[in-house]
Amino acid sequence: MAPRKKIAKRQLELRNRLWADLDLDANEDELLWTRQVYNGFTTLPKAMPLMLGIMDDLAGGQPVSGTYLELWCRTFDDNFVVLSKQEEIAFHSGFSGQRAVRTWKGRLKLLAELGFIKLAAGPSGDSSYALILNPYHVIRDLHAAGKGVRQDKYNALVARAVEIDDESLAPPPAPRAAAKPAA
Repeated sequence: MAPRKKIAKRQLELRNRLWADLDLDANEDELLWTRQVYNGFTTLPKAMPLMLGIMDDLAGGQPVSGTYLELWCRTFDDNFVVLSKQEEIAFHSGFSGQRAVRTWKGRLKLLAELGFIKLAAGPSGDSSYALILNPYHVIRDLHAAGKGVRQDKYNALVARAVEIDDESLAPPPAPRAAAKPAA
């Protein structure tokens, strides 16, 4: 793990040199939002911006990325979301006005049809609960099935996963040859 610490140290040194006028060492907690100091964070894959763009491409002109990101930010690392505050979640997803909840539910349905989430019925109707599936695997499977994932964006996602050492898109290990029985 030493290389990560070395890289982090270099990054911090470069940041502090580029913004030397801000005295980040002394004022970091005031100037920067960090999960080590403040509450209200979630775990997010570093390739999420690229995955959100792929989702929007797949949704055929009806952007779903705001809805997906809002769902993701409501989880507690269990990938499960209770959708009881539908007006609030719709608003946080970027929808307002009389049709906000209906538009948001349409985006939920699209995300479910694409395979990014699973929905379950309950006290808030057909969309009372959501389970967020691994977006890397969903995109990989859609790409393999020829379901509209642009090749350039898929290649960029694979490259980003390799860059950040995420093995979600790594090919499965080759099967090992069976040992020959002794004669």
